[in-house]
Amino acid sequence: MSSYLIRGARILGGEPTDLLLQDGVVAAVGTDLDAAGAEVVDAEGLVALPGLVDLHTHLREPGREDAETVDTGTRAAALGGFTAVHAMANTDPVADTAGVVEQVWRLGREAGHCDVFPVGAVTVGLGGERLAELGAMADSAARVRVFSDDGKCVSDAVLMRRALEYVKAFDGVVAQHAQEPRLTEEAQMNEGELSGRLGLRGWPAVAEEAIIARDCLLAAHVGSRLHVCHVSTAGSVEIVRWAKSKGWNVTAEACPHHLLLTDDLAATYDPIYKVNPPLRSATDVEALRAGLADGTIDVVATDHAPHPHEDKDCEWQAAAFGMLGLETALSVVQQTMVDTGLLDWAGVAQRMSARPAEIGRLSDHGRPLAVGEPANVVLYDPAYSRVVDPTETASLSRNNPYAGLTLPGRVVATFLRGRPTVLDGKLS
Repeated sequence: MSSYLIRGARILGGEPTDLLLQDGVVAAVGTDLDAAGAEVVDAEGLVALPGLVDLHTHLREPGREDAETVDTGTRAAALGGFTAVHAMANTDPVADTAGVVEQVWRLGREAGHCDVFPVGAVTVGLGGERLAELGAMADSAARVRVFSDDGKCVSDAVLMRRALEYVKAFDGVVAQHAQEPRLTEEAQMNEGELSGRLGLRGWPAVAEEAIIARDCLLAAHVGSRLHVCHVSTAGSVEIVRWAKSKGWNVTAEACPHHLLLTDDLAATYDPIYKVNPPLRSATDVEALRAGLADGTIDVVATDHAPHPHEDKDCEWQAAAFGMLGLETALSVVQQTMVDTGLLDWAGVAQRMSARPAEIGRLSDHGRPLAVGEPANVVLYDPAYSRVVDPTETASLSRNNPYAGLTLPGRVVATFLRGRPTVLDGKLS
């Protein structure tokens, strides 16, 4: 294995420091390190972070390879600075058996751009009627620890309780897509004055908040781990904050698009802005940023949701829900959290690397950039500025909600166990 000497990187935004990556680990950290035999990477002005970890990625394979594959999705992940992603279960067939999760896991290993950890379905076929093979998936080669019916809510309280009880045996976590189905039938966008004016069925905040409150109580009752996917409302932040104040084992995530974009964009009727849960108000965006800053919201997760052209290039009501997110996540977090003074780079590393790795029970990711630790590293240029071009992506899809926007920063290099997957901003 080649060795790399990263020269003059600012670890977590600190003072310029050298890092020697050798044999898959960080071999040395300091100044004026010996570069003998190592390939030198000039990192002057760059921030060094631990490789990012995404708890919420849709890779679509098997079944929807027209939208994304494990190979293309993990290429996009590497370009975004991610060294590990959790692949959601809403594939075709659904990842509800040991066989399917092992297939996804092996495809990730074969692609090699970043580590892929499959998320197992909570219920068979995402049908919400009976539990999937949770234990078998946990015992498989994929070693599943995160379970979710994402895209659908486990709305049956008894079934949700059983899932929470079951995963305790192997320290798993249930990641809930909080959406009360009866309150969101045919819903299209955030419920409010604008939805009424546009003639689009409203999606009330309470549909999310009611499920989160119920599940926090259930998790406390059975003493299990609950993770709340894509929190989007100010009320949801308050409920999670309340649950944490009780000492309950509840974690939550926010998505980059919910930290930046608002429901005003629905006025364009452009389906690129149609997402589940929907874009919310500016007040909700402010609450999400505050919750992420104070630790109420534990992690940033992309909910990268690629769709083929025909599923988005149509009228709003017929369009699929979802947006791309892997290649722009760090830039959006810089703009909304770092440049606003709400987080420093150490806080970004905590919320985009260390904490998601901990929730997913990953032992080799989210580790500090210290001697002896796995050499999962991202080098990021916060001074860079770019206009987002949706055609310049490794993803098979183009449903990028930031198209035409100017975002700060870019990933210059990503190292997976000391091997570059991205160098000079390009796939290696």
